[in-house]
Amino acid sequence: MRQNAICEGNEMDSLLFAAKPAVTLASARGAFPVHRVFCVGRNYAAHAQEMGHEVDREAPFYFMKDASSVVASGQTLPFPPATQDFHHEMELVVALGAPAFQISAAEAQACVWGYACGLDMTRRDLQAQAKDKRRSWDLGKNFEHSAVIAPLTEASAFGPLGDQTISLSVNDSLRQTARLADMIWSVPDIIADLSRFYHLQAGDLIMTGTPAGVGRVQPGDRLEGRIDGLAPLSLRYARA
Repeated sequence: MRQNAICEGNEMDSLLFAAKPAVTLASARGAFPVHRVFCVGRNYAAHAQEMGHEVDREAPFYFMKDASSVVASGQTLPFPPATQDFHHEMELVVALGAPAFQISAAEAQACVWGYACGLDMTRRDLQAQAKDKRRSWDLGKNFEHSAVIAPLTEASAFGPLGDQTISLSVNDSLRQTARLADMIWSVPDIIADLSRFYHLQAGDLIMTGTPAGVGRVQPGDRLEGRIDGLAPLSLRYARA
């Protein structure tokens, strides 16, 4: 009996499941298949401070979400289990369209396929418990529907990153607002740094961090996220 767990050739046609998630496109038919989801922590100084952390400008740090956590905006989502402190974190999402390994920041922009509005939804109480015990953040960060992604816009249609406003409202009340230029680590810097540790591939998404103003989401809340020049994000959480 063959022990090789990697399918080859036409064996792919006999896979029991075709589970790779995909993100819709803002201006064309088709979809962007998701390979991995990388997340940058504390990439806005004001957010680091509101969470009680010193601003670290030495190097970015990362955590990950499973690709299966990706869900499209525009839906009513179930409120997640096992949390009493569920938070929104509005972010710029970068979609890679080319491989990258050990590249420079100057080379990184050529690897970007496009951008989207995204939400890194967080079970803050579970994350805090993990921090207290010096454990991983998985239960707080990596769960079903925790990466909400709006339709992707191609990089060529968005223009250079800089002074665009990023914002999030809950029930029409503004919670988060900043400029993309406020990020501590730029998109090229992040891609170049990640490529030191991973063979980045087309299909990888990078959630680039959230501005200050994160806060609690309750069942029944309606969220609307915007970044100038990108398709907006919207969703509602079902009542318990």
